[in-house]
Amino acid sequence: MSIRFAGWFALVLAVKPLACAAQQPETPPQTSCIVGRVADGDTFRCVDGRRVRLIGIDSPESQQQPYGGRARSALLEMLPSGAAVRLETDVVPMDRYDRLLAYVWVGPTLVNEAMVRDGWAVLYTVPPNVKYVERLIRAQNEARAQGAGLWSQHGFECLPSDFRRNRCVSSP
Repeated sequence: MSIRFAGWFALVLAVKPLACAAQQPETPPQTSCIVGRVADGDTFRCVDGRRVRLIGIDSPESQQQPYGGRARSALLEMLPSGAAVRLETDVVPMDRYDRLLAYVWVGPTLVNEAMVRDGWAVLYTVPPNVKYVERLIRAQNEARAQGAGLWSQHGFECLPSDFRRNRCVSSP
């Protein structure tokens, strides 16, 4: 009986990794999109109507003038209307506003990272969507050190997340 059990146990150990490997996706879900309209520095709409929110970043709100407009212009330059982009989702694909949460690729460029590196957005993680967090941290450190984009204009004295929560002191 112990030989049977040992044989069965060995079979289970051999098959279990195969079953686990089959359950894990080899590549993250990806789709493509043709850019329709850029709403702000971290959100845009595809021509098919899907709304896309860039994962891991936060740019000034449109009401945070002039910074919101500058961030929107920066994203518009990277994602002009009609541009073909690749969308890569993470663990949670949609937010509570029914926007697709995505890492946006234009060729080899990760747009989320470029927006942070160029100083038009800041790191904004919402776990479990943290696949590229290390890249975004490095990009933000580089942008701050170089005074890139809005870092040179004091555009992040009131972070977008604080602005949305009315935590910023407005100047006269």
